[in-house]
Amino acid sequence: MLMKFVAISLVISFPSVLSFAQSTPPSANAAAPAQPSQASAPKAAMQGFGLEDGTPVKLRTSRTVSSADAHTGDTVDFEVLEDVLVMDVLVVPKGSIAWGTVTDAQPKRRMARGGKLDVNIDSVRLADGEKVPLRAVFFPAAPLFLFMHGKDITIPKGTEITAYINGDTRLEEAKFRGGKPDATASAVTVTSALIDISSTPSGADIEVDGKFVGSTPSSISLAPGDHDVVVKKAGFSAWEKKLSVSPGHISLAAELAAESH
Repeated sequence: MLMKFVAISLVISFPSVLSFAQSTPPSANAAAPAQPSQASAPKAAMQGFGLEDGTPVKLRTSRTVSSADAHTGDTVDFEVLEDVLVMDVLVVPKGSIAWGTVTDAQPKRRMARGGKLDVNIDSVRLADGEKVPLRAVFFPAAPLFLFMHGKDITIPKGTEITAYINGDTRLEEAKFRGGKPDATASAVTVTSALIDISSTPSGADIEVDGKFVGSTPSSISLAPGDHDVVVKKAGFSAWEKKLSVSPGHISLAAELAAESH
């Protein structure tokens, strides 16, 4: 069973992991590397307000992704599980959205060849609406969350991972001061709404108030108030709905009609 997992390729935005897995250990007769004359200097802390390289961001998948039906270029959306603070200021709120991209997807093939599923973790949305790049380290735990249906690779909805801020990112502190965690911020979290959006066919783009927020099926958090939701997919007419959001859990199912030619 272990050998089957080793044969599966899962590469998620961390090339050094791949090179580590493919590297050959040095032979016993190989000369030991020369010791450095002095310890390497530690990386200097980032100056000013912002997210340091390597800051962890806990995520979970918002939908199931499988090599059986995924395609290269598909968007994979994630939900942030915990607030990320900088100097006690909320920068990445719980419930925010992160994105990944399927870089290679192949269903199971003949001659007992298994499927292939490569996903790259791209970015996460900040409290001010901007995005910052992420990377994710799955090795050596990657095989633990893979479920094999036959010989296809499946990452189930709700799979939890930890991604990391990719590079020091300076931010404008004034844009985030309104997100300082206090009683008011807690109240906003409690009164937000969770919207489950699906479509037939699936894999459609979701836009809320003119901004892309993920692909169907997805679960997104919205602040109370009026919102315009648009679901669209190439070859189909756009599905639109004006939504008055109140605290709670809402499900939307968009039936997309094929465009006539």
